[in-house]
Amino acid sequence: MFEQKKLIVSHAPFWHIGNRVTERSYHTMLAALPAALAGLVYYGVPVLGVIGLSVASAMLWELLINRAMKKPPTIGDGNAALIGLLLAMVFPATMPWWAVLTGTFIAVVVGKQIFGGIGSNAFSPVALAVAIMMISWKDLFDFNGMLLHYDFNFAAAFPLATAKYFGSTSVESFSLADLLMGRQVGALGSTFGLGLIIGGIYLMIRGFIRWEIAISFLAGVYVTAMLFNVVDPVRFADPNFHVFTGYTLIGAFFLATDDASSPVWFAPMLIYGAVGGIMTVLIRNIGAYIDGVMLAILVANLISPLLDKISPKALGKVE
Repeated sequence: MFEQKKLIVSHAPFWHIGNRVTERSYHTMLAALPAALAGLVYYGVPVLGVIGLSVASAMLWELLINRAMKKPPTIGDGNAALIGLLLAMVFPATMPWWAVLTGTFIAVVVGKQIFGGIGSNAFSPVALAVAIMMISWKDLFDFNGMLLHYDFNFAAAFPLATAKYFGSTSVESFSLADLLMGRQVGALGSTFGLGLIIGGIYLMIRGFIRWEIAISFLAGVYVTAMLFNVVDPVRFADPNFHVFTGYTLIGAFFLATDDASSPVWFAPMLIYGAVGGIMTVLIRNIGAYIDGVMLAILVANLISPLLDKISPKALGKVE
């Protein structure tokens, strides 16, 4: 008789490099911590409330949806906590509690779990939640209005709003050093440019995000803003201003680089990042919204599956 052997065929991935979701989540939160702490310095105790509620509610929504769908709890991988932290960082320090709960619900349930959980989401959960909230409650992201009663030691006006409505000459009071050090009105975790850059470099060195996406995103913002500025320097701000204001840096390093919603090949990643950067400036300069990063990332997410069709040729040759 022939000796029978049982063959077991498993699904991909067949080769694992050892990195885990938990490790990536906690290292990303560590990289985002300097910018979040800068928000605490500038905006005070309310920042702790927004961050705490956002992280806790994101984990709660994930636990509830796991129970409802009869799946094992996944909050231990840290991804829900990461979504909560990043979402809080793009909120103003005075974001009302109901808006925080709504944002985390949209990000975790609609942006992530409804697609099948981590790794299956078509869009960046944070960008999707913010975009929906910006369309539904535009005043919540009017940083001049939301932070009206704060006593700042710097120019108390949202830089992008100033540039959009009053032209480039109105933003001369915002120096590059101020923008890098977070001395600008904005979201509680997206104004400290130096901290976000350091966090992004850390993630790239550790291999948790791809440099191709982040660098091409920033290059897209810079080149497009430069072209606008060359055409009309009075109306449109210079490229450095666009890179270091609004959601640009947190978008480039922490949101556009989401693994599930971004391409995996080299050329598609460059195109993907560049499209996000170009769309950001187009929305800012000629669109209806003051900051276009979140909407631009969603557009890039939308074309990501098409870009991934630009794949390298397989090794070998056809006889």
